[in-house]
Amino acid sequence: MPVSTLSPCVLTTNWMKVINKRLFFPLGLALLLALPSTRELTLTALSDAFFQVSVFVAATLLLYYLLIKRYPLLELGQFSQRYPKFEVLFAAFLGALPGCGGAIIVVTQFTRGQVSFGAVVAVLSATMGDAAFLLLAASPFDALLVLAISLVAGTLMGTLVNKIHADIEFHHKKPDPDVLQGKSASPLLMATKQIWIWALPLLLLVALVLAFNIEPATLFQGADTMVLYGGSFLAVASMLVWALTKNEGNYQSIACEDCPPKPESATLKAIQDTHFITVWVVAAFITFELVSTLAGLDLAVWFNQYALWTPLIAALIGLIPGCGPQIVVTGLYLQGGLPFSALLANAISNDGDALFPAIALSPKAAFIATVYTLIPALVLGYGWYFIKLWT
Repeated sequence: MPVSTLSPCVLTTNWMKVINKRLFFPLGLALLLALPSTRELTLTALSDAFFQVSVFVAATLLLYYLLIKRYPLLELGQFSQRYPKFEVLFAAFLGALPGCGGAIIVVTQFTRGQVSFGAVVAVLSATMGDAAFLLLAASPFDALLVLAISLVAGTLMGTLVNKIHADIEFHHKKPDPDVLQGKSASPLLMATKQIWIWALPLLLLVALVLAFNIEPATLFQGADTMVLYGGSFLAVASMLVWALTKNEGNYQSIACEDCPPKPESATLKAIQDTHFITVWVVAAFITFELVSTLAGLDLAVWFNQYALWTPLIAALIGLIPGCGPQIVVTGLYLQGGLPFSALLANAISNDGDALFPAIALSPKAAFIATVYTLIPALVLGYGWYFIKLWT
């Protein structure tokens, strides 16, 4: 059909499919860097995000993926057959592991009829998704506390749900292997792998120096400038690699991590996830700085004044599919913009990337499970809020 005969609606739809929505992130950064009023603020946020978060996340992810490659997780279906009483507990444990891998395992096995619906609720309540890596890297004690509470909440909620839904069957679509598996790694990602391998020790050293509040300028002349511009450049480079290695033009491609590349590589998967987390951490840092500086609003003071609503707002944000929005919430908490009660509510209500295969393969189960995760999120979020209020 000639282009001239196509309707405007068809042309618009085709263009929307062509546009790589991931590029909006680096393009937005370019605009902020071009404006004199936001340039310094943006450079500082980029450098802080990279050295305070991304470097530690990369090291944590690499260690984590190497460990699970060395000690593969048990097949939950076989575990459930041998130890049915511990199925929900083990599902919650898989959910409490950082990242979305454990949750996706449980959800896909549920769609094959290998585990109970209670196991799905348990894993979705327990998982914090990729935001757990960010919290572990920046505040290990808070991360362990949140994950421990989520583990208990997921186990209790999953057990209760199994009693309610013991006789209810959900109809599933057959899983599409092409959706659940990754593609071959792009040449750009492979080149990035070599850079990360050689640069990570030095970057980790710089990040540790900053973590101990040692001013770079005291080490040698010009070190502070190198950290500012070097960290900013590497943060932008990470975002560009993330934007250019996938172009599907949908929300899922923006808000969730990429599938593991083929052949499977712990290093490549760690780099993929680091780039993804960097994007949303930068978004959180810049949002915080823009609101605080340009609007003259102190988010910490604002949320303290309206603290009663923060667990509810954070829990509702947790219902949004994907890890991206949840990383923003965690980033705001680490910046002092949110109280712990809000972080806890968000951690329990958010389902990470596991909700995408659940929506695709069993929409009814995905919706009901999401509603169930909201209950412990609000109970525990507000429980923590009132305990801190009264003590």
